[in-house]
Amino acid sequence: MTQLTHFDEQGASRMVDVGNKDDTNRTAIAHAKISTKPETFRLIMDKKMHKGDVLEVARIAGIMAAKQTSQLIPMCHPLNITSVKIDYKDNAADAIEVFAEVKVTGKTGVEMEAITAAAICAITIYDMCKSADKEMVISDIHLVKKSGGKSGTFTFGKQ
Repeated sequence: MTQLTHFDEQGASRMVDVGNKDDTNRTAIAHAKISTKPETFRLIMDKKMHKGDVLEVARIAGIMAAKQTSQLIPMCHPLNITSVKIDYKDNAADAIEVFAEVKVTGKTGVEMEAITAAAICAITIYDMCKSADKEMVISDIHLVKKSGGKSGTFTFGKQ
């Protein structure tokens, strides 16, 4: 098993020192899914939810969340993110699939930023639609792919 890097030899918490690592181009893509009632899904797609364009507001929330990750996750490094992109793909009649892609040129990866962006995007969809559907379910939050850095490329399901 890989040694846990956020603890020192005495078990004390620490932020990993990345100072001697090389700057490399790094990308991470994360996924989240929110399942809704069919009528809620239709309101979202038709842009008829009374709070506004749900997917665009959620997209902005996801972008903002990626930029704030180091303030939410205790051991995350603040990063100079170069790009955040939120896409909605593979939408079924009762579910919205969120994909968040985050890029940086730096000494550490952006996996947590991508996961945070996808999760907050789905949570924002919930928030904007909860008056119409309190039974929405957020699920399947995970890292889809990451590239760059010493550990190279990771693709979900191919380990």
